[in-house]
Amino acid sequence: MKVPLFDFQEAALDQLHDKVSAARRYASSDNPQAIAFSAPTGSGKTIMLTALFEDIFFGVTDLPAQPNAIILWISDMPELNEQTRMKIEGKSDKIRVRQLITIDSGYDAEELEGGYIYFINTQKLGSDKLLTKTGDGRRSSIWTTLTNTARLAPNRFYVVIDEAHRGMSGGRAALQAQTIMQRFLLGFPEDGLISMPLVIGVSATPRRFLNLVEHAPHTLHKVNIPAEDVRKSGLLKDRIVIHHPENPSVAEMSLLQVAAKRWQGMRDRWKAYCEQESEQTVSPILVVQIENGNARQLTRTDLESAVKVIESAIGRELGYGEAAHAMHDTGDLEVAGRRIRKVDASRIEESGSIGIVFFKTSLSTGWDCPRAEVMMSFRPAQDHTYIAQLLGRMVRTPLARRVERDAALNDVHLFLPYFNAEAVDAVVEDLKNVEDVPPAETGSSRELVTLARRSGMEAIFDRLAELTTYRVNAARRQSSMRRLMGLARGLTMDDIDDEAWGRTKKKFVSWLDEALARIKANGDFAAKLEAVVGVGLQTIVVEDGGSRKSKEGGYRVVVSGEDIDTQFADAGRRLGNGLHMEFWQAHAERESYDVKAELIVLAQDSTALDEIEVLSETEFDGLYDQHRREIGKLREQRRLHYEKLRLATATPKDIAWFLPDTIDSRRDSRAQTFDNHLYVEADGTFRASLGSWERGVLEEELKKKDLVGWLRNVDRKPWSFEIPYSTGGTIKPMFPDFVVVRKLETEHLIDILEPHDPSLGDNFEKAIGLARFAEKHGHLFDRIELIRKQAAPAGGRKFYRLNFNREPVRKVVLLMTTNAQLDALFDQEAS
Repeated sequence: MKVPLFDFQEAALDQLHDKVSAARRYASSDNPQAIAFSAPTGSGKTIMLTALFEDIFFGVTDLPAQPNAIILWISDMPELNEQTRMKIEGKSDKIRVRQLITIDSGYDAEELEGGYIYFINTQKLGSDKLLTKTGDGRRSSIWTTLTNTARLAPNRFYVVIDEAHRGMSGGRAALQAQTIMQRFLLGFPEDGLISMPLVIGVSATPRRFLNLVEHAPHTLHKVNIPAEDVRKSGLLKDRIVIHHPENPSVAEMSLLQVAAKRWQGMRDRWKAYCEQESEQTVSPILVVQIENGNARQLTRTDLESAVKVIESAIGRELGYGEAAHAMHDTGDLEVAGRRIRKVDASRIEESGSIGIVFFKTSLSTGWDCPRAEVMMSFRPAQDHTYIAQLLGRMVRTPLARRVERDAALNDVHLFLPYFNAEAVDAVVEDLKNVEDVPPAETGSSRELVTLARRSGMEAIFDRLAELTTYRVNAARRQSSMRRLMGLARGLTMDDIDDEAWGRTKKKFVSWLDEALARIKANGDFAAKLEAVVGVGLQTIVVEDGGSRKSKEGGYRVVVSGEDIDTQFADAGRRLGNGLHMEFWQAHAERESYDVKAELIVLAQDSTALDEIEVLSETEFDGLYDQHRREIGKLREQRRLHYEKLRLATATPKDIAWFLPDTIDSRRDSRAQTFDNHLYVEADGTFRASLGSWERGVLEEELKKKDLVGWLRNVDRKPWSFEIPYSTGGTIKPMFPDFVVVRKLETEHLIDILEPHDPSLGDNFEKAIGLARFAEKHGHLFDRIELIRKQAAPAGGRKFYRLNFNREPVRKVVLLMTTNAQLDALFDQEAS
């Protein structure tokens, strides 16, 4: 693949390997198999399936290659097929363009040829279409072609039904196979189509597909991607911010003006970010949904006024080709002296010059445009469901990752002049439908705000940048060998350590040599080598027409060089990063066959690999710590790459705490205003709704004369301060409520404060987590406190604090095994 997969995509691909391996083992006309692949909108299903197709054609460790596999991709729209074909072509570095074939009305073959991916849409499969007929020179209908292919290659003919929920209905209708999509599962004897033996149904929600399979003869295999995994990946924008008047308004052009200014602001922010991070410039798009027209007019929306309002808002004329439309019922337009060219929806994203797109209702299907970040709709409130579906196509992130430095670049903005609060609530409800819309936080512009660093706080943020945090379960676990190789390669590529890549490869070869020497010294190397290079055969003699048979004994043959190469490649996949080739090249003076056989033995020895894993983890930690400061200065994309490598281990690892220039925040109308917060809204205020304990602790802190700033540490944000703790044998994250900054003469002191309800079952476990954190990183902080509100000896209730930066407290806590012991310690402090 030309692009790396996200962790959740890698996990889904592993599951697909397992299900495909099992399905094709048993697939036949009499025993059909179906895989239901549930992938939320925005999860990159085409990317994952492209990776799967590569692995089917070329093979991986757990899925032997099928170079003559046949893949048929079916969707209900030509544009969807074209979009998919282009994505496969653009993302795969193994599948060639010539392997991607669109079946048109002239296609005629007895069966589909192996080694190709075919695309067809249901619109070509109606009973009145040429593909479904014979005669007039056509030898085979498409139904005959598919049946022949299924019978000849049942375990290597993959029928992929894209958006498998479309056209699916259950019950009696499903049994009758009334739709074209259903025919692939249930068959269609009237036209000679058998039930396809190997089907992959792909959908945002597979409910209807699963209902159909209940009535089909297929054995079902399921792969599901949780929506939360997609949301955490950064593939989707974080928030959908809805702007609307308090009451439905006729001032539609005023809202368009605000939308255009927002779009121009997003353009400026993206330009600044991309220049700062040396990224290719992202050019956001403003999409304007206009009203329908009639026989006499194209639209009831005043396009001329709309163009003039946009130009007035941005303070310049629109450039040539900057405005386009995606309406099917007209060609290029001349509006207010500007040419608005027609463009297919599927081509908007690739046309970098397009900044504004006018449309009616033609963008919701077959259209993904991560650059579309602001939308204005002139349509009435009753169209809320359609508007939500359309908005669901806009929430992909342009860089396929979350922007950490500027939270505003992770938002989508929707302007609705004809919607009141109740109608907006209907849109929000529609956006919870994961079948059409990716998961994202949604709310009105009154609730969802962006906070920026408070001015004059530069010295404080510099001090906070010296702190250490953790990220629990933030990255999929990788072997330490792969992590180390990735780190060393990156350090050399980023000109941090020019020798790291070459030095680490030599170190690995040395470790492999030492491990091989230990295997040989153990005395069982010869037997293991013989199992690799030799194959035992038995001879059976059959006589008298089969009535008598006898064994003649056995003998061994030497495994061919071709088979050794196959095992050698498999060993390379197990080691990763081409280490098998490094080992082979390092021993180039020896016989190639012998070197490869030895590495195969080594790669099959779990004890040897475990030893190298331990060495790799130690080396990784040392190399990372050596260059931690230089890594922290890299542009965001590269810094996150190293963080991911650092965190891809079962044991939580510390990383530098990075606080962005802006963060997102949610507040309601009852939110209270607080002073001295490190991030504020545009008017310089910070508003939040705090619990009574949080508010009480904060009020105590704000009374201190040395306090100069504080941060509300919101749970599970990309920037949150995080500490690991163990509960029930599982490592989980905790997010202390407050980070407080006090100034003592010229020094900034940092405090971690965690008000915590004693009724919760994980109290002592969190206390131990805080104590362990303080034991390792306490020198970076002044106070690390767990806080309770409880009865005071003199009556009433007050807050009591355990400071884990005090060694006597830490020693007691680290020996605790129950909440009662922690309660006793608090009682002791309160007495």
